[in-house]
Amino acid sequence: MNTNLRLFHTLETDNICFKSLVADDTREIHTYASDEEVSRFIGWKLMKTVDETREFIETMLKREAAGTHMYASVVLKATQAIIGTVMIFDFDQITNHAEIGYVFHKDYWGKGYGSESVALLTDFAFDTLKLHKLHASVVDANIGSARILEKNGYELEGRIKDHFFIEDIYYNQLLYGKINNK
Repeated sequence: MNTNLRLFHTLETDNICFKSLVADDTREIHTYASDEEVSRFIGWKLMKTVDETREFIETMLKREAAGTHMYASVVLKATQAIIGTVMIFDFDQITNHAEIGYVFHKDYWGKGYGSESVALLTDFAFDTLKLHKLHASVVDANIGSARILEKNGYELEGRIKDHFFIEDIYYNQLLYGKINNK
């Protein structure tokens, strides 16, 4: 897992690269972790203070050290700015499945970086980790997130009605999956 983790933290395209999640990046990560619009549908609680963000990063690093999660900061190569976080988690050793997730600073929405990141994440999970299937859970109102998955060949496999209760409104859960056909 350590070799794979090191490789995961070095993935790149022409526009973006992944790097290790580190506590030193707390302030930069806090710019999107504390944004209500960003955190509304991602499953992270809104980080109100820099200290809360630091504590959450420490929790993520503990999960990564335990081998249950893989996290990476997404860096825009042109500016070296951290624009998001990607993750692979809930590894199922029996079925050889895992879940993916991602979150991006809203200034970088709609620019293709989410799709590019999910492509890197997916290729790594299938080619290096040799996973059979990846899945993702999306709040149905998060149209941008669903588009990212669909652009990367993930199929809508199911819908669970009124699964999420956010700001006094029920939302459906969309279940996406992609099988490794390589």
